[in-house]
Amino acid sequence: MKIRWLGHSAFRIETAKQTLLIDPFLTHNPKFQGQDLKDAVKGVTHILLTHGHMDHVGDAIALAGELDAEVVANADLGDWLSHRGVKKVNPGNTGGTIHTGGFSVTFTNALHSSAHTTEDGVTHSLGNANGLMFHFDDEPSLLHMGDTDIFSDMALINELHQPDIGLVPVGDRFTMGGAVAALACQRYFNFGVAIPCHYGTFGLIDPTAEKFIGGMEGSKTRVEAPAPGGTVTV
Repeated sequence: MKIRWLGHSAFRIETAKQTLLIDPFLTHNPKFQGQDLKDAVKGVTHILLTHGHMDHVGDAIALAGELDAEVVANADLGDWLSHRGVKKVNPGNTGGTIHTGGFSVTFTNALHSSAHTTEDGVTHSLGNANGLMFHFDDEPSLLHMGDTDIFSDMALINELHQPDIGLVPVGDRFTMGGAVAALACQRYFNFGVAIPCHYGTFGLIDPTAEKFIGGMEGSKTRVEAPAPGGTVTV
């Protein structure tokens, strides 16, 4: 499995059978600048969204059309996307599992909001924020936590799914910070590999993952913090 961090919470996941794109905030993402958009989305068959904020939905609408890709999202966000022309929407909701294309994805809980603000300044709810738990036929299991704080039921997610890889938000202010994220990983999960995300994108969040990396010292989990565009092979 090859995991490419595209900046912020966007990831490209390549397995032997499929290529997935998670939270494709690309063209307006400062940390994606200088990367090759065509290369980042080449071969993508599924686009998966943790929640409805625009720094996660990003280019999903345009890419779904260009790639003829299926978009997996919570039901409310899925309806919103359908009304904006996305033809292949595969909806779910918290606790539900979708089986598709040689993998399954379960919508796990996340402590966050999910909304879109229209030009008149009105905020519209786009369902619950979620994490995405992936199980593959012949690859390590992977949890993208989405945007979240720590919560004790992370232990139950680990018990149910035993994720091998964690994609972990660490930027603070809008998610848990690095030290708390490290506590979440060490107390509630048994990740073989943890990759921090949702940091350094803009000024309000932590510029680096140093607090997370420091908090994980002594852990059995291998922390990988690639530069934007960098790939981790598991």
